[in-house]
Amino acid sequence: MKQMAFVTRMRCSACGRDYSPDEKVYMCLKKDGGRLDLDYDYSAIAEKVSKKNLAERAPFLWKYFEFLPLKSEKNAVTLNEGGSPLLKAESLGEKIGLRNLYLKDETRNPTGSFKDRSMTVGVSKAVEFGVRTVATASSGNAAASLAAYSAKAGLKCFAFVLESASTAKIAQIRLHGTRVVKVKPAEEGKDPTVQMLQKVIEEYGWYPCPSFGPFNPYQVEGPKTISYEIAEQLGWKLPDWIIIPVGSACLFAGVWKGFRDFKEIGFIDFMPKLAAIQSTGCAPLVKAFREKKSLRELEPWKNPRTVAGGLADVFPWDADVALNVLKKSGTAEEVPDEDILKAQKLLASLEGVFAEPSGVASLAGLIKLAEKGVIEKDETVVALITGSGLKDPEATMKMEGEVPTIKPDIEEFKRKILNAEQ
Repeated sequence: MKQMAFVTRMRCSACGRDYSPDEKVYMCLKKDGGRLDLDYDYSAIAEKVSKKNLAERAPFLWKYFEFLPLKSEKNAVTLNEGGSPLLKAESLGEKIGLRNLYLKDETRNPTGSFKDRSMTVGVSKAVEFGVRTVATASSGNAAASLAAYSAKAGLKCFAFVLESASTAKIAQIRLHGTRVVKVKPAEEGKDPTVQMLQKVIEEYGWYPCPSFGPFNPYQVEGPKTISYEIAEQLGWKLPDWIIIPVGSACLFAGVWKGFRDFKEIGFIDFMPKLAAIQSTGCAPLVKAFREKKSLRELEPWKNPRTVAGGLADVFPWDADVALNVLKKSGTAEEVPDEDILKAQKLLASLEGVFAEPSGVASLAGLIKLAEKGVIEKDETVVALITGSGLKDPEATMKMEGEVPTIKPDIEEFKRKILNAEQ
């Protein structure tokens, strides 16, 4: 049983105030909107961890215990998340003109999305702190994940979701015993679920566990493990590019932190370039990047409309990390819903992976970047496929149309099905 956390301090990203990792603090007490970033003792980690002993551990998220903020492994609330496959996409790569394309298939996680990486860490820390009630603001996937891990841990859970959340996601959340509440927009450019989360935190002191940084310093650590796995799965030969779908930018921040951790400990000697992909119907980060704006200058998206509901964050809460990284190395691109749906079909028909629109926006962005020559055909690329298509079947049904119905008659089959395809 592993004991000891390697976190040395928490520091507010806005004002720079330091907190001890022993303090039960989730947000900066100055209420300045800053995220509490965790610093680790990399020298101490290096004494405990090597490439060899990592390879000997079971291929799940908590194999990276030393890089995560839990004090004792006994407090880990796990459903065997992580360890998702890195698939060589030969047919898809040939179709779009890339020779070394890989897909990090996060649809294989227990609740069907990468959010399980966030919530196993967030809920485990809640257990370690002895809290009994957790709450989240979500478009659906984070709430479904938090609901599952809360059920496993025996915690009471409240989930505030967008009015547009898919029925599949809501059903998943409710079956885990979480109290789900839809929240209507009240102000243009503000996320009503976040507004409601803030109110219940202030009123009841519940443990906040959304999938973005400023409300909880722990869950953002979970997605770091995607980067650790990619490095190991490619035999420590890093890709040139990682393509990431972006809503709140928490995943983007986590992926960057993961590679930074491995660089600090000496496991890798360079960082891959990162590409942030958003829908044209909600692209505040892309707009800020193109206009060279800082986080303070970033404008919330006033009226998000996109088939990629999981990316419809009016304000990317972890955009400070993303913008700083993108300025140094990488790019940001937006793609229309039409391209996202085309990419969804390409992925399913050529590689057998069924992803929701939010989960496949990365691929739509990759195709656009390849066409523009930003990504070259010989470069090694990993696209993150972040959520299962079973999360949002409505979008797929609209695209594919009605399924034909016939009698058990071969002539009717020939006439209505075979002849219709010719």
